[in-house]
Amino acid sequence: MLRLFLRRLRPLSGPLGRLSARSARSSSGFPAPEMPAAWVRSNFLDYFQEKHGHRLVPSSPVRPRGDPSLLFVNAGMNQFKPVFLGTADPRSEMASYRRVVNSQKCVRAGGKHNDLEDVGRDLYHHTFFEMLGNWSFGDYFKEEACCMAWSLLTEHYGIPADRLYVSYFGGDAAAGLPPDDETRHIWLEIGVPPGRLLAFGLKENFWEMGDSGPCGPCTEIHYDHVGGRDAASLVNADSPDVVEIWNLVFMQYNREGDQSLRLLPRSSVDTGMGLERLVSVLQGKRSNYDTDLFTPLLHAIHQAGPYGGRTGAADRDNVDMAYRVVADHVRTLSVFILQSAGRTSVLQAPQGALASLVPTVTHILGDVYPELHRESDRITDVINENEAHFLSSLQQGSRLILRTLNRKDYKHGDFPAAVAWSLHRDLGFPLDLVDLMLEERGVQVDRPELDRLIAQNQKVKSDPQPGFQSALTLDVLSLAELQRLGVPHTDDSLKYQYRLEQGRYVFPACSATVVALYDGQALVSEVSEGQRCDVILDQTCFYSEQGGQSHDLGYFTRDALQDVLFPVEAVVLAGGYVLHQVTATDSLKTGDQVHLHLDQVHRLSCMVNHTATHLLNFALRKVVGPSVQQRGSHVSADRLRFDFSVKSSLSVSQLQQVDSCVSDIISANQIIHSEEVPLQTARSIRGLRTVDEVYPDPVRVVSVAVAVSDLLDDQTNRQTSVELCCGTHVLQTGDIEDLLIVSERQMVKGISRILAVTGRDAALVRPLLHGFHVSTTATAHNTHTHTHTHNELFVLCVCVL
Repeated sequence: MLRLFLRRLRPLSGPLGRLSARSARSSSGFPAPEMPAAWVRSNFLDYFQEKHGHRLVPSSPVRPRGDPSLLFVNAGMNQFKPVFLGTADPRSEMASYRRVVNSQKCVRAGGKHNDLEDVGRDLYHHTFFEMLGNWSFGDYFKEEACCMAWSLLTEHYGIPADRLYVSYFGGDAAAGLPPDDETRHIWLEIGVPPGRLLAFGLKENFWEMGDSGPCGPCTEIHYDHVGGRDAASLVNADSPDVVEIWNLVFMQYNREGDQSLRLLPRSSVDTGMGLERLVSVLQGKRSNYDTDLFTPLLHAIHQAGPYGGRTGAADRDNVDMAYRVVADHVRTLSVFILQSAGRTSVLQAPQGALASLVPTVTHILGDVYPELHRESDRITDVINENEAHFLSSLQQGSRLILRTLNRKDYKHGDFPAAVAWSLHRDLGFPLDLVDLMLEERGVQVDRPELDRLIAQNQKVKSDPQPGFQSALTLDVLSLAELQRLGVPHTDDSLKYQYRLEQGRYVFPACSATVVALYDGQALVSEVSEGQRCDVILDQTCFYSEQGGQSHDLGYFTRDALQDVLFPVEAVVLAGGYVLHQVTATDSLKTGDQVHLHLDQVHRLSCMVNHTATHLLNFALRKVVGPSVQQRGSHVSADRLRFDFSVKSSLSVSQLQQVDSCVSDIISANQIIHSEEVPLQTARSIRGLRTVDEVYPDPVRVVSVAVAVSDLLDDQTNRQTSVELCCGTHVLQTGDIEDLLIVSERQMVKGISRILAVTGRDAALVRPLLHGFHVSTTATAHNTHTHTHTHNELFVLCVCVL
């Protein structure tokens, strides 16, 4: 069977297509010169799309979608985590994914995966890179994945098989994991010689998503740049001559909370291959920086003579390292539109030189990531502004260091760690920059004390707040079990079925049946008093936290036990099931009948603030211009938060205009219209505002003053607020009563945050701010919250210029 599959992978005879024509060149020598990076990328995508029926999914932005565990998207699989975990909305396109291929923008400049400190020191580390990947979600598995990968590399790209080595999982007795002999036999059948098929342990060849969740053995394909030798001993030995180019992960286990492993009901494949490294192989370069992904940038920099590609001691004055740092970081800044700043001048370039490289990045990457063309002016502005800001901070930091060194009580030797930490925490300086500034003065920081401060800060960040209890979330096995048992998804349509009667909101009554209970480890038939659990009902009127809106509060009672209340602490949506998190006040079992009691005051406050957020979004776009884009929001009962892209903090005049615009809409008491429509139809609405989310299909459209049907028929030219939104809203704008912006400031360069209150809270605060609001806002203009990792990128860029 395997040999039949291999034959099917080979190019068909007859006229050569685009892929097979290229593969024919492999007999005439390797590497071939006619393989630009754009061709390598497009042929990877075409191979899986055209030959193997994969769906092309666009790269997600490098800002993670709803994943607080990540600072940046750092792997191709990040956007598919809901599929692996079984939590994808069953009405979304993502839930239908079976075979997928894409090229994902990735940033590794903070958190667990951080290559920031290594960039420039060698020839292959990057903060930004593209991850080529193909995925199977319960479709094909090990045999097909290995065969596809081998065929692409050796036949279509023409990489000689005798340059390749393959590693696989050799098992771990202590963990109770056997060797992945299935994968070993597949590679032997494909034709990999036994001497090139190498077993490794957990560290190298077993992949895990996190402390718990889907995981499994992986197999990696390695390339020998030298060739003509036995390089087996150099695999996974950190040799620059033998490098991993492709990792194939076989997710077949689930890591439980107690660290045990259970087989997944549906196996999946997750592969990742760095484009930069693949291109270096195909173009015959030892350094990624010598490929056409970087050479145009290095040529454009060209401030201190030609780039020589040197490292270590051979790179006198670190000029070539500076070239690599700038080339790498300007790519990262461009795709993320970050802010940061610089180091001591190595390339002696004028201010603004970094931003001048943006057009070159756009030329290299703009065809595959068209947003670079759309945002190039904004990227340039942000980089220039941050460069100027950091150079000012650099001067301030230098003065602080000199003042400390000249203090009478300063003892020569170790520089105070508290001051170094302050430079990092308050000015956003990377700590290695602090070391460099001290080194120029012959001083070093008190390293043990600095390490203590760093550890203390990390502990504060990681420790849960007092009284905090993590939410119970169904694991992938329990979700699969619900589906196997035929438990229907929760009907939560009642959350939208409220009405106005004589000026008061009336919310529907709701009775329901307990269809499942989850105790944090498994589905159970009964829970006892005092036990935390998730309660799944056949229907609910409670709103689960999503779309930036807080979950509902309230309680439910059990039939025949009406005086015992089960307070609902959190409401979460997972894979179509609404989970009501409670601490049982009495026994509860599946099949019980319950009556839900919604905290109506809390819900109505959330509705008011959510609609107010839409009005604020509309007003900002009207006052500031169409460049305003929502970057995040959160709606709770007591306030709203709105993050948006804008070049700088708003002026007092602009804030007043926004306030006036929102007030006019509230005073007009306009009707709020909402309707579910097919997703593609909704996207055709003029003036529609969306955010980077995975929307269900059909999707809910929320419009102010204009009926959704009129928007769909394109029967109006009226500018109004219209958004895709799953949240709950008031039925008329007058119910908001008032909206007051209490603060607006730039969180990072180019991203502002507004905090606002509504209704009675706004009415109470407004008189207090009369005559004071201007100074509050003006002060906010000078407030800058540093995002250290962002700054480090800019620091390294501008400084080496």
